[in-house]
Amino acid sequence: MIWVVDASVAVRWLLKGEEHPHAQAVLERMIRKPSSFAVPELFSFEVFAVLCRLHPDAQDAFSNGIVPILHSGILRHPMTAKLARSAIRFVRMGLTGYDACYAALAEDVGGLWLTFDEKAHRRLAGQPISCNLGKELPPE
Repeated sequence: MIWVVDASVAVRWLLKGEEHPHAQAVLERMIRKPSSFAVPELFSFEVFAVLCRLHPDAQDAFSNGIVPILHSGILRHPMTAKLARSAIRFVRMGLTGYDACYAALAEDVGGLWLTFDEKAHRRLAGQPISCNLGKELPPE
């Protein structure tokens, strides 16, 4: 199983008051077995943007908290025409273009999108490709 990690998970690793035990569990597993995880290329841009708005030292938090993860062996998937074709179906289901890329990547790699975005998760009802970490951890 490949787990596709949403930016909403990563920011919980770095923002005081946003910590969550499920986000921490994902990070611990990611450190132990990075090859079981993937992110679309927009992940790092999204995380950096949030940190710039909310973290007192965004550059340091990103450089020391996210960059090592990006270089740990996780799959960093580029935006391709194939991913865009897959994502458009999820846009039609009501996801934003960003969220649709996470969902499409999860579907394309036969994985599961891990997110704290309950609204996006609900829009995918009946699609076994997302897990709302605010409620539960995925199996395994």
